[in-house]
Amino acid sequence: MLIGNLCRLSGRVRSCVVQPLTCLFTTSTNMAKSKFEYVRNFEADDTCLRNCYIVVRLDGRNFHKFAEQHKFTKPNDDRALGLMTRSARSVMGELEDIIIAYGQSDEFSFVFKRTSTLFKRRASKLMTHVASQFSSSYVFYWKDFFGEQPLLYPPGFDGRVVLYPSNRNLRDYLSWRQADCHINNLYNTVFWTLVQKGGLTTVQAEDRLKGTLAADKNEILFSDFDINYNNEPALHKKGTTLIWEKRDETVTKRMKRPDWRGGGRACDSQQEDGAGLSL
Repeated sequence: MLIGNLCRLSGRVRSCVVQPLTCLFTTSTNMAKSKFEYVRNFEADDTCLRNCYIVVRLDGRNFHKFAEQHKFTKPNDDRALGLMTRSARSVMGELEDIIIAYGQSDEFSFVFKRTSTLFKRRASKLMTHVASQFSSSYVFYWKDFFGEQPLLYPPGFDGRVVLYPSNRNLRDYLSWRQADCHINNLYNTVFWTLVQKGGLTTVQAEDRLKGTLAADKNEILFSDFDINYNNEPALHKKGTTLIWEKRDETVTKRMKRPDWRGGGRACDSQQEDGAGLSL
C-alpha cells in the first residue's frame, strides 16, 4: 500500500513523494498467520462426542411475561402452539440432520442423528443456529397465526445441548419431556378452570390445588365442572412431535443413448426414487 505526505509550500498544498507502507499493513493471507493468531488458543473445544444423539432444547425466555403482554389464551393458546410448531418445522427444513423434534408450551427439543457431522459437531454452532433460526421464524410467521395482532417486541429463546449415547436414553428423555407436558397441562387446566368458571382468584385457586394429586385434579374437573380431562385435545396433553415422512417420488431423467450411426439420441426414462422427504 502506498501513501503520500501533504506538504505546504508558499501557501499551497502539494503531494510529496509517495512511499510504501508495507511495514504497517499486511494482506489478508499474511494476517491469517500473524503474531495475533495465538488468541485462537483461548477458544474452548466444544466438539460433541461421536456416536451420540445431539439434543438441542430451546426454552422461551421470560415467556410468562411475553404471553401476558400478548394476551395469550389460558390455559392453552392454539395460535401460540401453532406458531411454535411452524418455527420448529422451519428449523428442521433448514437442518436435515434433525431426525425428530418434540415441543410443548414454550419449549422445543431437536434431536440430531448420531452420525451428524454438521458444523463439525460443535455444540455452540449447533445451538446458536437452531436458536437463531427458530427465533427469526417465530417473528416471520407471527402474522400467519395472530393476524393483525401486533408483535410488541421480539421473543427470546435460550438453548442447551445434551448428548444421549443410546436409544433408551433418548427415549427416556423424550418421555420425560412429555410427562412434564402432562403434569403442567393438567395443573393449568384445573387452575384456570377454577378461575374462569369457578370464580376464584388466582391465589384462591392456588390454595385449592395445594397438595392435590392427579386423581384429585381430575375429580375437581369432572365433579365441579363436568369436564373429562381425557377428552381434552391431545396437542395440549401430549405436546407436538415432528418427524420426517418418507415419500416415493417419480423422477424423470433425460439421458443419451448411443445408436448404430455412432451418434446419440435423447430419451426420457422414469425411475422410482424413495429419497424424497417432507415434513
